[in-house]
Amino acid sequence: GSPIPPEERRLRDKKHLDDITAARLPPLHHSPAKLLPIEESIAIQIQQKEAYEEMQAKLAAQKLAERPNIKMLRFEPEGDASMQYREVRDED
Repeated sequence: GSPIPPEERRLRDKKHLDDITAARLPPLHHSPAKLLPIEESIAIQIQQKEAYEEMQAKLAAQKLAERPNIKMLRFEPEGDASMQYREVRDED
């Protein structure tokens, strides 16, 4: 046989795929995968981990705040609140 032009071959393959299956690839909304340097990959992973942990902490605080009889107070161990419980006595 004579060689088939690439465009015609692609159309023929697509028609064949249409004939044998109804499955379709989802549209590509993002750019295709690309290789990253290891340093950039590690930096992205650390950033994602920090964002995940921050989100988990916010969710935990929200769930605690929704529970009855739980009050969310600010804890400042070095602030004025810690001084009011201390009593200074002279042993003389």
